[in-house]
Formats: sequence, C-alpha cells, structure tokens
Amino acid sequence: MPGDKLPSEALLSKELHVSRTVVREAFRSLAAMRIIELAVGRRATVAQIDHGAMSLMIEHGVHTDQINIQQIYDVRRTIETRIVTLAAIRRSDAEAAEILALAARMQASIADPAALLEHDLAFHTALARASRNPVYSLLIGAFQGITRQTWPIGWKSRPTQAARDLMVTTHVDISRAVAASDPQQAMVLMSLHFDESVRALLTAGLS
Repeated sequence: MPGDKLPSEALLSKELHVSRTVVREAFRSLAAMRIIELAVGRRATVAQIDHGAMSLMIEHGVHTDQINIQQIYDVRRTIETRIVTLAAIRRSDAEAAEILALAARMQASIADPAALLEHDLAFHTALARASRNPVYSLLIGAFQGITRQTWPIGWKSRPTQAARDLMVTTHVDISRAVAASDPQQAMVLMSLHFDESVRALLTAGLS
C-alpha cells in the first residue's frame, strides 16, 4: 500500500546477497520512476501511483518523432469519450458541481489564455476522477505535458472569436450533460471537441 515501508538497505543487502551499493542504486532507479519515495534518514516507502513516468515516455516519443500529435489526440479522443460517458453515469453531486464550476471558469477566463489552459486541464482531470477509474486519471495526467505544449498553438489557430467561443461553450455543454447524467450527449460533445481540436492543430501545421 502507498506509504508502506520497505526493508532497510542493510536487510535487503543481506537477504539478496548483494552489496548495499547495489541496493542503493536500485532504490534510486525505483525512486526516479516514482515507484518508491526516498527521504534522508528514513526508510524507503511505497509511492502513490502517478503519471510521471508515463508522461516522460509520451513526451520522449513526441520529441524523437516516434509519436506524432495527431496520434496522441486520436488516443485522447477514444479515452476521453469513454471517460465522459462514465462520468455522466458515476459522478457524485459534488463532482458535477466541480465540473460545472470549472467550465464556468473557462468561460470567465476566455480573454486570458494562460488561465484558460489551467482551467481546461483541471476540467479534464475532474472528469477522469468522476469516471471512478484511476487508470483514466493516470492517462489524463500523462498527457498534460504535451497538452501544455500544443494547447496554445491550437488556441492561436482559432482566428475568430466565434471559433474560440465554440471551444469554451462546448466544455460548458459537456459539463451540463454530465450534470444531467446524459452519457450519450456528453460523448457526442466530447467527440465534437476533439474533432475541432485536431482541426485547429492541423490548421496550425501540427501533424
């Protein structure tokens, strides 16, 4: 379980018949992958799972041209239509209120792209939590690094206020469908959102 203590370096060294240096290096590698947590003067503990290692792998794939942005958005579209479907079915009243509030914050910050981006990321994260599947939360978190890089490009490629309004109002409509427990409408709107996002990125020259 997260927080559980691991055996000491000395004990593992003795039980595994390896030097403490080998154990220490193994601990450092596991900590780099965020599988365990290390602190000076304390025994290593099991880490809470997070998206760090997956995020690095995705960003590495993009930066070395092994994965392209269109492929990422294709996967995100598949994942997020399922997420929003489950969120509409499983969300609590508190989660519905949070999702509605984040969409409203997006609408209120339409003139401030940096703030809008942060509310957008929080919106998709909240949907993933409401799906009640922690794997989806990990995946959404893992995509955030690339999203931070591509989102401003997509925003700038929407040249008219009407196009920018459409992006934000689609999020508002998604939030209302989730609050209304309407999975079909939520899925349709999320599909529309990703189709428009891919179109904007292609317009900007990203493939």
